[in-house]
Amino acid sequence: MVCLIKEKKDTKLIKEALHVLGKDNLALIIHGSSFPSKNGEDTGFGTYNSASGHELIEYASGIFNALQLGPAGKTKSSDSSPYCGTIFSGNPLFIDLKKLTTEEWGCILSESLFKKVVSGNPRKNTGRTSYSYIHKAQTEALKEAWVNFKSKKIMKKNFEKFKKENRFWLDNDALYEALSIENGNDYWYIWKNEIDKNLLNPKSEDEKKIFEARIAKIKEKYEDEIEFYKFCQFVLEVQNEETKKFALQHGIKMIADRQVAFSDRDAWAYQSLFMPGWYLGCPPDYFSKDGQAWGFPVMDPEKMFKKDGSLGEGGVLMKNLYKKMFKENPGGVRIDHIVGLIDPWVYKAGKKPMCEEGAGRLYSSPEHPELSKYAIAKIEDLDMTLEADKEKRVKSLTDEQIKLYGRLIEKVVIAAAKECGLDKNAIVCEDLGTLTNPVDAVMKKYELQGMRLTQFVVPEKPEHPYRCKNITEHVWNMVGTHDNNPIAVWAESMINTHEGYLHAKNLVEDLFADAENKDDIIVRLTQDKDYLTFVKLVEIFASKARNVQMFFTDYFQIKETYNTPGTSGDQNWSLRLPNDFAERKPIDMYAILKAAIIARGKEFASKHAGMIEKLG
Repeated sequence: MVCLIKEKKDTKLIKEALHVLGKDNLALIIHGSSFPSKNGEDTGFGTYNSASGHELIEYASGIFNALQLGPAGKTKSSDSSPYCGTIFSGNPLFIDLKKLTTEEWGCILSESLFKKVVSGNPRKNTGRTSYSYIHKAQTEALKEAWVNFKSKKIMKKNFEKFKKENRFWLDNDALYEALSIENGNDYWYIWKNEIDKNLLNPKSEDEKKIFEARIAKIKEKYEDEIEFYKFCQFVLEVQNEETKKFALQHGIKMIADRQVAFSDRDAWAYQSLFMPGWYLGCPPDYFSKDGQAWGFPVMDPEKMFKKDGSLGEGGVLMKNLYKKMFKENPGGVRIDHIVGLIDPWVYKAGKKPMCEEGAGRLYSSPEHPELSKYAIAKIEDLDMTLEADKEKRVKSLTDEQIKLYGRLIEKVVIAAAKECGLDKNAIVCEDLGTLTNPVDAVMKKYELQGMRLTQFVVPEKPEHPYRCKNITEHVWNMVGTHDNNPIAVWAESMINTHEGYLHAKNLVEDLFADAENKDDIIVRLTQDKDYLTFVKLVEIFASKARNVQMFFTDYFQIKETYNTPGTSGDQNWSLRLPNDFAERKPIDMYAILKAAIIARGKEFASKHAGMIEKLG
């Protein structure tokens, strides 16, 4: 803790420098599982609800004003990816077990079992999660806590209130848990009982009666298991609320992450709202010649909105989801793959996400035999010389068409934010990669904040949007996200390469316009990986962007990658901030901010000469 206090003394200067550079927000990106643990409390999974999680929040508050979290939904036993989690239920792995051993919770978890969980963690204090282990061990510990909770008189009224207020999603998710036990696994597609697969999706009144009887039987048979599921969600909410209050007291806002996917549990509960036989994915590109077949269900547009434009059952569901997220996260919501809400690419079940196999853009395919009924763009709006997967195929749109493309954004996302006392600035749009003309038009119409990823700038294109000189104010700027190599690793790959030279040349043009030794700086940038890393970090602060995000590996100078898209295995989603994070040497924010002020030009630097001197 001594290191934490020492760090606090100098942070006011950093915030002053950020203000000089016109930064409204500086967010540290760290997913929940990546939070550190205290030695002796490492169960195998990180959580912001732990004592060490709160220490990180306190540490971050000196420099950052927000934490960008990952998706917080319940993940499958066989898949640790947070981007396949549930949309309503939280992940019980984020429950801090240690707190359940305290008087505050009536000691409903024994100290002996907690220590057993910690001692059994095969990867404790290694900076990695132990997903398979903790998925089982956490359940064992929470079951003991549940048994003891039932016999005590703590929080009973709060528990009943929680169940009542969240019934619209909690009952369905808890029922799925019971059915997973009944059918021997939590993947409903392979359940042998066909009735159980469709319990919430009856096709007739007779079928509805049969299904209701089955539901009643399951609820009776698994009453305790259903209540246990709800208990876990209750404990998680209580701890989450405590963490939110703690963070706000320290000037930190939590930003949630809404993945484009619907989990298996959600697909089962709301299957009547999805388009049968269609999935969401990505078209072929440089990284994937056959496209990306994500296998995520697609919300039926006719269930999303009624003919009069009001919200349908699907739209109401989505709005309730965003209202829950904005309510729980006052910093706002990052929407992963914003294209999926505006101009999604869909493909047929059993096929590849390619044009020749019937794939297309849901709202931009008026010529498609099956998707044409959903089209907003008309034939005359298309450049028919381009394939259906090309970004600029839709060449013209009226204001009314743009409004139709953006109706989910306007009537669901923005409306939900407003009802929670927030505005559209609380919406962070992940618009990296494919950006079709309809998406671009909607982003501009509603003045949504997208992202600029400087690690992925194309140096041969002077007007590339990720290049520093082209980055505008109303965006979130960053060197990388959870899907990229740390900037230091990227920089190392650029040394003594032609591509590295092109990057160096652009950086000098954008950040060293007043330097007399430009050629020397270019040479150094092409040969010195540490200097290239430093300048790339300077770039995001020197840009006009009013908002900056930084992945925890970049801030703490960790050279390991959190996730590599297109690959699988334990390396992905498992990286954690080391337990001794407060003692590690982070990037030199003083030097970076000083260089960023100087990079703005002689006039700007002269105006803020006092700040430059203070920063050393």
